[in-house]
Amino acid sequence: MNLIEELRWRGMLHDFMPGTEEQLASGMTSGYIGFDPTANSLHIGNLATIMLLVHLQRAGHRPLALVGGATGMIGDPSGKSAERNLLSEDVLRENQEGIKKQLENFLDFDCGANSAEIVNNYEWFKEFSFLGFLREVGKHITVNYMMSKDSVKKRLNADEEGEGRAEGLSYTEFAYQLIQGYDFYHLYKNKNVRLQMGASDQWGNITTGTELIRRMDGGKAFALVGKLVTKSDGTKFGKSEGGNVWLNPNLTSPYKFYQFWLNLSDEEAEKLIKVYTLLTKEEIDSITEEHKQAPHLRILQKALAKDVTIRVHSEEEYNSAVDASEVLFGKGNLETLKKLREDVLLSVFEGVPQVEVSKDSYATAPSVSDLLSELSGGQIFESKGEAKRMIKNGGVSINRQKIQSADEEVNYELLQEKYLVVQKGKKNYYLLSVK
Repeated sequence: MNLIEELRWRGMLHDFMPGTEEQLASGMTSGYIGFDPTANSLHIGNLATIMLLVHLQRAGHRPLALVGGATGMIGDPSGKSAERNLLSEDVLRENQEGIKKQLENFLDFDCGANSAEIVNNYEWFKEFSFLGFLREVGKHITVNYMMSKDSVKKRLNADEEGEGRAEGLSYTEFAYQLIQGYDFYHLYKNKNVRLQMGASDQWGNITTGTELIRRMDGGKAFALVGKLVTKSDGTKFGKSEGGNVWLNPNLTSPYKFYQFWLNLSDEEAEKLIKVYTLLTKEEIDSITEEHKQAPHLRILQKALAKDVTIRVHSEEEYNSAVDASEVLFGKGNLETLKKLREDVLLSVFEGVPQVEVSKDSYATAPSVSDLLSELSGGQIFESKGEAKRMIKNGGVSINRQKIQSADEEVNYELLQEKYLVVQKGKKNYYLLSVK
């Protein structure tokens, strides 16, 4: 597989240095991408960058993922309008471990000569003294060169443009590109790495590394950056109303993760199915054409959501997310609800009113109309009469089963032995918990 051509047709290629194609064609090339451990999980914005490493390995080359245990203590100014809060060593270590586990889901670490490898730049920076770094590294790159980078100029001009913080750019952040550049040099010398990749906003940092290699060693190294993935409105991809869409299921549940992809616009889905899946061009063209014949079926979104959810989580979590989606948006029934784990059930109904009823009240409720009015504190129906009228008109169901009579006995099967899903009309849901 030709890496450049693969990235180009997928719409993932932004730029690369002259000679990069020749280097890749000359034989197996080791290439790396750095990830800052600012959280204990990567998000789907990072996943677009991980896919560059995935394609590098699929093309027969050797991918390295650098977890920035050292650089994570500083903070990269690229694309930032203010300096980030610095994290403690303990938090950084915890974050590094979380990221390592996630990377292992995408890269093959046991496939022979081009097996993936994870490295941590703290290992070579921990013994580096400040004076030693200035003498050995700092003297090779001029301030003029560093000042010419867009990420630096933007922060220095922030005051004039009325953006960012009044303090401008700290020396700590200014030095970041030099430290990242040394990472490239170290891997070049010790791991035979010839290529650094990343998102397009990393071009300045990456090319500082190639320049440092040229000046310190006289050698040749290369840079390749992918397009920064953004939404159709130009905003940063990976953000939802609640923040980032994380790969860690404890931060973003598999159900919400699946829903994120399912709710993409047609334009976004057509672009992102090329970025986030390994489906072939022929497969994607076929899915896209099928989608255009019946857009309301959301065939593109479903194909994308299925592929990514399975690879990030598992097929079991994907099936559970589909079942959960059926509850609110499809043909889910009591059996569907019973299959949902408690965490999935709560994720589905996060945001809907939750009503508590005591076990005694539930056990002694005279009828369903009493349960849904007085015994639930009037939160579902304000009065028993209102409940009776809506039940008579066929507008109330419990656990997806329509209530036939307002005087019906209360003997419903509790989900997870404690919940009832109450639906009032077409769109109003309540999660009633018996405690």
